[in-house]
Amino acid sequence: MSLKLFLKIYARLVAVAAAVIVLCFVLFSTMNPVRERIWQESTAAPLMKWLAAVPAPARQYHWMPSMFGLQTAAPGRFDLSPVQAERLSYGQVVLEKGAAGHSFYVLAGDGQLNRLRLQQPYRELARASALIARWHLDNASAGQRGDLAEHLEQSLNLALRPLESQDQLPEQALLDSLASEALVPYQQSDGRQALLFRLSSGELWQLSMPPPFNAWGWPVLLVLGLVLGGVLALSLYLGLRFVDGQMRKVESVAVRMARGEMSARVEATEGSVVSRLAASFNSMAEQIQRLVGVQREMIHAVSHELRTPVARIRFGVQMIESAKSPEILHKQLQGIDGDIEELDALIDEILTYARLEQGGPVFTLREASVADIARQVVDEQNPLHGPVDITFHMDEASEPWAMADVEPRYIHRAIQNLVGNAVRHARSQVRVTCQFDEENCRVDVEDDGTGIPEEHWEKVFSAFARLDDSRTRTSGGYGLGLSIVRRILYWHGGQAFVGRSEQLGGARFSLVWPRVPQAGD
Repeated sequence: MSLKLFLKIYARLVAVAAAVIVLCFVLFSTMNPVRERIWQESTAAPLMKWLAAVPAPARQYHWMPSMFGLQTAAPGRFDLSPVQAERLSYGQVVLEKGAAGHSFYVLAGDGQLNRLRLQQPYRELARASALIARWHLDNASAGQRGDLAEHLEQSLNLALRPLESQDQLPEQALLDSLASEALVPYQQSDGRQALLFRLSSGELWQLSMPPPFNAWGWPVLLVLGLVLGGVLALSLYLGLRFVDGQMRKVESVAVRMARGEMSARVEATEGSVVSRLAASFNSMAEQIQRLVGVQREMIHAVSHELRTPVARIRFGVQMIESAKSPEILHKQLQGIDGDIEELDALIDEILTYARLEQGGPVFTLREASVADIARQVVDEQNPLHGPVDITFHMDEASEPWAMADVEPRYIHRAIQNLVGNAVRHARSQVRVTCQFDEENCRVDVEDDGTGIPEEHWEKVFSAFARLDDSRTRTSGGYGLGLSIVRRILYWHGGQAFVGRSEQLGGARFSLVWPRVPQAGD
C-alpha cells in the first residue's frame, strides 16, 4: 500500500471519527437538557400533586413558604406562556427555569396555582418530602404509622421506613448529627438522596428518593449507538460504493478489451484504491496489445517470407521434370536443398522469436563466463567467414568479473546473432569487445561497414524490419535476429541498443545486463 493511499484512508477515518464525535456531542447536548427537564418535572410531580390536594398547603405546612418558596395564587398572577398554561390545565407539573431558581407549578383543585421555588431541586425535594412525612408521622398514633408510611410512599414516590434494628442504623456520625439537626441528609451507595429524621417519640426513620438524573441513561446510549451505527454504516456504504465504482472502471475496460478494443486503458489517479491494480491491468493490457500486434505482424511477415523459398522450390521441381542432363538435375536438387535449409532456418527463427515474445523461455540462470561464451562465438564464426576478420578483445580489469548469472545458450545465441549480422555488412573487420564490472556485463559487436542511420536505430530491433540502404534483403536474414537479441536481453533484465563505432566507423551493437539479476527481474 502506498503512503499516499494510507494517508488518504487515514484522513477519511479521522474525518468520520470527528464527525461521529461532533454529532454525538450535539445530540448529547440537545437531548440531555430536555431529558433533565422531563426528569425534574416527573420527580417533583408527586410532591406538587400532594400539595395541590391539600386545601391550604401554606397554612398546613407553615414552613414551606419560607424554606421552599411555596406560593398559592390565581393563575393570572404568574407570568406563564400559553403552552405552560395548557399543560397545567391537563394536570401536568410545569418547570420554569430562571435566575431565581427552578419554579414548579401545578394547578390545585380549587383553580388556584401552587408554585414551589427550589435552587437544588433533587436535594430540596427530598428535604421537603421528609419534612412533610415527619409532620404526618408525628401527628399519627403508633398503630397508624405503618399504614401512613405506606400511603406516603405511594403518594410521594419515595421509600420510607423506620430503623428498628441495629443493622439498619447508619454510621455513627449521622446519628450524632441528629442531636442538633432535624433532618440529616446523606447519599446512599447507589447515588440516591436519603435523609434521617427523628420523631418526637424518638423513633428513627429513613427516607430515600428515586434515583438521581443519569446523563448516560439507556435512551441516550440507544440514540448514540444508533447514530454511531448509522454513520459507520453510511461511511462503509460510501467507501464500498467508491471501491465498487473503481472496480467497475476496471471491469468496463476488461469488457471493452474482450470486444476487441485493445487500446482501452483504466484511468485511475495516483494514490486511489485501485491505482496499483489499474497500473498492473494497464501493463497487462499493453502486453496483450503488443502480443496481438506481434502475432498479426508475424502472420503477415511469415506468409510473405515463405512465398520466396516455396516459389523457388516449386520452380526447381518444374525444372527437374524438364532436366535433360545429370548436371542440370544435380544443380536443381542442390537449389531445392538450399531452399529447404532456408525454410528450416526461417522456421527456427520464427519459433525462437515467438517463444521469446509469448512470455519467454524457461530460463535456468547459472554462473558462467561471458568472456568464454563470446570467445566461443568468435572461434565458431571465424572459419565460416574467411574474408572478414573477427577479433575478440577484453581488458585486464574486466577479467575478474567475467563470471555472471546467465542462460549460456541464449547469451550465446544473442552474441552469435550480432556477429552474424555484423559479418554480413562488414567490409573486412568485426570486433567483439567485453567489458565487465562488479554490477554489469557489456558486450559490444562492431563492424567497419556503412553503419546504420541514427533515425533507424530503434527500427532495426523490430521484427521483420529491413532498412532501405545497404542492409537490405540482398544481405540475407529475415529481420528477426535483432528482435531475438533484444528479447533475450529483456529476459536477462538488460537492454540491447545500437550506435556508431568510433574505432571501425560502422555499426556498434551493445548488450548490457546485470551480472546478478535482482529478484523480480
